[in-house]
Amino acid sequence: MSTEYVLTLSCPDRPGVVAAVAGLLTARGCNITESQQFGDRDAQRFFMRVQFAATQPEDEIRAAFAALAPEFGMVFQVRDLARRPRVLIMVSKFGHCLNDLLYRVRSGALDIEVVAVVSNHPDLRPLTQSNGIDYHHLPVTAATKARQEAEVLALVEHYQVDLVVLARYMQVLSEELCQKLAGRAINIHHSFLPSFKGAKPYHQAHDRGVKLIGATAHYVTSDLDEGPIIEQEVARVNHSHSPADLVAIGRDVECVALARAVRWHAEQRVLLDGHKTVVFPR
Repeated sequence: MSTEYVLTLSCPDRPGVVAAVAGLLTARGCNITESQQFGDRDAQRFFMRVQFAATQPEDEIRAAFAALAPEFGMVFQVRDLARRPRVLIMVSKFGHCLNDLLYRVRSGALDIEVVAVVSNHPDLRPLTQSNGIDYHHLPVTAATKARQEAEVLALVEHYQVDLVVLARYMQVLSEELCQKLAGRAINIHHSFLPSFKGAKPYHQAHDRGVKLIGATAHYVTSDLDEGPIIEQEVARVNHSHSPADLVAIGRDVECVALARAVRWHAEQRVLLDGHKTVVFPR
């Protein structure tokens, strides 16, 4: 019986990488079902994602690529696609992104396992627990921030979390926590930043008569809201829309952008390219 795996890799761009990968898989009787690649000419770096079916166990395939990697300077990952990523979601009081993600999981549109929800407020406990998911209320103040973030990291370890999703979590993570979650924490924010900073960004946008609003899903870094972008979504608006209309439209846009980013990350379709990402969507 065969197992479906996904291989992702990056390395210096040079001839022979694709042939070497295909040759290794072919020699082991693997069947490639999907393959995507990209060469960044500016960075002179090559990126590749390959799905394949194999009868060999995962550790043997990983060992084979570990032996090949030094020749090309590869950084690679191999994962069994049947293993759903374990996700911890962080929220504050806004529940639209959380509710959207939970619905997509229930409906089978998002193949992840939400193992817990963490919030600095108690408001979304009923929604979370109605989905049979553990809810952890961890209040935070300037004085307790270090202790609260230590509790978050303890939960990440306890639940063996693969990905942390900030689904409108309205707290700035410390530089230390950002570093510990590097490459495995995704945030969503309105794309008005930095033009409309502070409170009520949609009201500020309405006052300026914007014609386009949007949302950005990105990896979390210590540079606030400036991490590598995974996905962006936009919607056109006009003078007839009220501030409340913009808030409602903005929430929909946030849900769509975040869900795509989480799905692509879960399917290992996102590769980091310095301050950017390479995304291989379906």
